[in-house]
Amino acid sequence: MMERTASMARGSRLSLATRWAACAVLTWVAGCERPAAPVPNAAATGEWRTFEGSWSATGTRQFVDLGPDRRVSTFRLTGSLLLSGEKRLGVGFRAQVMGLSDPRTGMVGRCVWTDERGDQIYSELKGDAVGSGTRIEGTIVGGSGRYTGVTGDYTFRWQSVVDSENDEVSGRVVDLKGRVRTGLVAQAGKVNP
Repeated sequence: MMERTASMARGSRLSLATRWAACAVLTWVAGCERPAAPVPNAAATGEWRTFEGSWSATGTRQFVDLGPDRRVSTFRLTGSLLLSGEKRLGVGFRAQVMGLSDPRTGMVGRCVWTDERGDQIYSELKGDAVGSGTRIEGTIVGGSGRYTGVTGDYTFRWQSVVDSENDEVSGRVVDLKGRVRTGLVAQAGKVNP
């Protein structure tokens, strides 16, 4: 009986020693892991980040004649916006724009870019009346989610605007170039592609 008790005590010590060794090895392995990689493209607050892109959209356009040589239109377009550049805010967005186009006073509009997470970037548009070759300027005035506090500007040119029957319109943008300045959210590493 005494031998059995001594054998159990040795077994308990052995299993306890084995446990301590396993714990030590695991602690050592955990300490050898690489540190967490920084968030790619996370910019410091206030840093300008440039981007380029392409945009195609379809939607509706309604006209009102204000005399024999003045045709004003409202429009609502939705499409895909793809950005490129090392420090862009994201890759793909669904872009929605609403506006008013007048051949005498030009175009004004409001635009929302929505990414795959549902976070948004808001901008105001102005330029010449909507048509092929028209140059448009956008001012980024803020955003939601990871784009909170974002500001900036961009320009583009309508390569083609095609009006069809039933007030449908489609367009394609070229020379989309811009820059953004990230807000406080970016400093926490939340703005990245």
